Amino acid sequence: MTSTAPRPLALSAAGPLRGTVRVPGDKSISHRALMFAGLAVGESRITGLLEGEDVLATAAAMRAMGAQVERGEDGVWRVHGVGVGGLLQPRTALDMGNSGTSTRLLMGLIASHPITVTFTGDASLSSRPMGRVIDPLTEMGAEFTASPGGRLPLTMRGICPAVPIAYRLPVASAQVKSAVLLAGLNTPGITRVIEPVPTRDHSERMLRGFGAELTVEETAEGRVISITGEAELTPQQIEVPGDPSSAAFWIVAASIVPGSELTIANVGLNPTRAGLVQVLRMMGADITEAQPRIVGGEPVADLIVRHAPLSGIEVPPELAPSMIDEYPILFVAAALAQGRTVARGAEELRVKESDRIAVMAAALEAAGAHVEEVADGLIIDGSGGDPLPGGGTIASRLDHRIAMSMSVAGLACSRPLTIDDVSPVATSYPNFYETLDAVRR
Repeated sequence: MTSTAPRPLALSAAGPLRGTVRVPGDKSISHRALMFAGLAVGESRITGLLEGEDVLATAAAMRAMGAQVERGEDGVWRVHGVGVGGLLQPRTALDMGNSGTSTRLLMGLIASHPITVTFTGDASLSSRPMGRVIDPLTEMGAEFTASPGGRLPLTMRGICPAVPIAYRLPVASAQVKSAVLLAGLNTPGITRVIEPVPTRDHSERMLRGFGAELTVEETAEGRVISITGEAELTPQQIEVPGDPSSAAFWIVAASIVPGSELTIANVGLNPTRAGLVQVLRMMGADITEAQPRIVGGEPVADLIVRHAPLSGIEVPPELAPSMIDEYPILFVAAALAQGRTVARGAEELRVKESDRIAVMAAALEAAGAHVEEVADGLIIDGSGGDPLPGGGTIASRLDHRIAMSMSVAGLACSRPLTIDDVSPVATSYPNFYETLDAVRR
């Protein structure tokens, strides 16, 4: 992946946000759709795929390992898979750009194939530890040579047959859970993941849809997900719903900018991803679900969001796994609320594209908010709905969610708020700023 020149941007308060927004396809589902289709025998068709850099990195990796992955002029992606166990040795290293999801899930896929693969990435991805995935996959028989701290560049050698394991997640992580389940696809016997705290379940839903034998049992230890190996996946037609993590920016923007009313179309509302909507409603947000429906096994609705005064709350820590990617934009909502918000239980933010707790604390302070950083989150004393002073410059740290979150904060600043580089937004939401221009009237 080629690096791009920094793209600074300044934003400040203007008029209300009005209109209808259609967000990109869900990133988590897009990654999985390409991977699982690449392991099915026959042609799968995918509509609504997120065509950001992260997902394109997954498409390129699956192509490098033998799957035929092509986008038609009609916007439909067609994938001819190699079958479970059929991944081929790539000729060169897999460049994952900024995508931690691609890297961790592909490590799981490769772990039970007899191939050797090197992963590289950009500066941000190369700073992120991969040990949480390396540990269980090593138990299954894969071998790793990583950079110090379990980071990229990293070379792994898969094994076939791998060893089925029962793995209890030490921290709530859908990526680690998915990596183990994907390794289990080509592992004889039954591979189990014990999940004390539920995390997003896109892998479970989609693996079943492709024909894998997968069960979920609620026990005293937590959810036990079991997958029977040496699976045969059948091709599917997949419609990817709108990404709730991308919708989150518009939900908060409409909530904090006076006079706003936005309709956000076709938003995925999987219960394991809808924590932000629940928390914002607790704060007083005006969010209506219209035309609820099921698309490809996932609950979907159009969201109508109107400006409303928000009140600070203590965010239930048990909701953290269902909104972990949305904490940065939640922090922005809290900065404009009345009173104090305590948002904790999110230590996972320390090892995302950036240390999102520290980076958001610094960013909000630069915008004039009152913030206290704690180990697992932030404590924020809101402005009561008054604009933030603004006038500062924000370091986005190559993190797309920081850049978009602070762009939304800029819409509620008296003086221009400058984000030093918004180019990373292309990894997940390529037309974010064009959409902002369209609804900012």
